[in-house]
Amino acid sequence: MRGIHSAVDDIRRKVFTEVARLAYEGGDYSRIDLIPYKIVPGEVGKFRHNIFLERAIVTERLRLACGLPLRPASVHSPASDGIEEAALPEKYYEPPLINIISFACNACPPKEIRISNNCQGCMSHPCKAVCPKDAVIIGKDNRCSIDQEKCIKCGKCQRQCPYNAISRLERPCAAACGMDAIGSDEYGHAKIDYDKCVSCGMCLVNCPFAAIADKSQIFQLIHAIKSGAEVVACVAPAFVGQFGPDATPSKLKEAMRILGFSETVEVAIGADLCTIEEANDFLENVPANQPFMGTSCCPAWSVMAKKLFPEFKDYISMALTPMVLTARLVKRRKPNAKIVFVGPCAAKKLEASRQSVRSYVDFVLTFEELRGMFDAKDIDFKEIAGDPDEEFTDGTGSGRGFAVGGGVAQAVKDAINRIDPGREVKIDYGDGLRECRKMLMLAKAGKRDGYLLEGMGCPGGCVAGAGTITPVATAALNVRSYKEQAGEQNSLDSKYAARLKEYEKFESPQ
Repeated sequence: MRGIHSAVDDIRRKVFTEVARLAYEGGDYSRIDLIPYKIVPGEVGKFRHNIFLERAIVTERLRLACGLPLRPASVHSPASDGIEEAALPEKYYEPPLINIISFACNACPPKEIRISNNCQGCMSHPCKAVCPKDAVIIGKDNRCSIDQEKCIKCGKCQRQCPYNAISRLERPCAAACGMDAIGSDEYGHAKIDYDKCVSCGMCLVNCPFAAIADKSQIFQLIHAIKSGAEVVACVAPAFVGQFGPDATPSKLKEAMRILGFSETVEVAIGADLCTIEEANDFLENVPANQPFMGTSCCPAWSVMAKKLFPEFKDYISMALTPMVLTARLVKRRKPNAKIVFVGPCAAKKLEASRQSVRSYVDFVLTFEELRGMFDAKDIDFKEIAGDPDEEFTDGTGSGRGFAVGGGVAQAVKDAINRIDPGREVKIDYGDGLRECRKMLMLAKAGKRDGYLLEGMGCPGGCVAGAGTITPVATAALNVRSYKEQAGEQNSLDSKYAARLKEYEKFESPQ
C-alpha cells in the first residue's frame, strides 16, 4: 500500500496543514471546532456510512496533531477541549505516541484463511488432503469451506488450490507490525500492546481506514517560533526529493527561513560522527569482547533488540544517533537555541522523549508534518529562488547514505577498511523489524559471529519511514544520487571527525 496516493494521505495532509495554519494565525483556538467541517464538507460521507463519523475521526486526528490525548467515543466534548494548555512551546505530549482511534477501526479479522466462490468443487480436493487439522469441510455441492475453530492458518490449503480460490485475510496494521504488538479489544477493534510497541509507525501508514495516528509537536513547535526563540532545524538526509523535484537543498533552506527557522543544518554530519564511533567500537570489541555488533541509529530496531533479546543489549553500539550528535554540535555553538529534528521517522519522537536526549532535541517533526507547515504558509518551491551557495556541503556521501537500507553498515565498513585495511568485515542487514528478529535469531544460534549487523525498523530504511511522502523506490534513488554529489565520500574525511575525541567539547567549525 505504501507509495500509492490515497484518501488517507489527503486527510493526513489536510490535518497537518490546518493545525499549522491554526498555530501560525493564533487568536481564539476554539475555531479548531470548525476545521472538521472544512476538511469534510457537505452532508454525505464519501468513505464512511455517515458524514458524522468521518468528522469525528478527523476531530481526533486534529487533536493528536496538536499533541492532545485521544478520546473514546463515549466522551462528549469539543475538539478544542484542552487546546489552550497545548499551545505552549514547553508542552510535551503524553504517551502513548501511536494511537488507534477505535471507532475508526474496521474491526478487520486478525487473520483468516477463506475459501471464495472460485471454488469449483473439484474431485481431488487437495486442500482437504493437505490440511493438518482436518479444518477443510466438503459441502453437499462438493464445494469447500473452512472450520475457523480448527484452522491454524498454516496456508497449506491455499498453496494447493488449483483455482486460487483460497485466500489469506490479515489485518493490515498487524501484518505490518514487526513486534506482533497489535491484537483486538472486546469489540474486535485493533488494540496496541504498548509493552511490545517500539513506535516504528508501520501500523499507521498501513491502515487503510485512517484509524491510526501518532501525536505531533507541530503545534508547539510553531509556538516556539512565534515566541521569538531561535529555532534550528536539523534535517535528515532522507529529505531529498520528499517535497518535489524543485525542493533543492538551497530552496529548502530558504523555505525553512520563511517558516521561521533561523538555520537549517544537515544531519548527515551526525551520521558521519556515528559512523566513525561505530567503526572504532567494532574494531575494539569484535570479537575481543563480544561476538558481533549492532548499529545504533534506528531507535525502533535498538529498542526491539533490547526488548526481545536482552542478552544482546550490550552488543548494540553505544554510539549516539545522528540526530543527537548533530543536535549536540548545534547546542555547543548555540546553547540557547531550540533544536528540531526533521526526518522520516515516528520512532525518533520516542527517542527524543528520553530525558537524556531532550536536553539536546526539543522537537521532532516528520516530513509530512513539515509539508503541512509549507502548505499553511503557501510555499511553492517553484517560486523560491535558491542561492547556490546555500547547498548542504558538510555531510559526506557515507553520512547521506544512512537514509537507505544497508547504508549504515556500508558506511561503517568503509571507515573500518580505511582504518584497518586488512580487517574482514562481514555484514548482515535487517530490512524491517521482522527481518531484524530473524537476523538476531541467527546471531543467537552463533551464525553471525564477527558480523556488523544493521537493523532498520522500516523496510527499505529511513526513506520508508512513517513520516515520508515520496514512494520508497523513488526516494532511495534520490538519496543515492544525492550521496554521489557529496564532496567527500568516506566519513573519516568529515571536517567534524576530530570532534569525536571528547563529546563534551563538541562545537561547530568556524
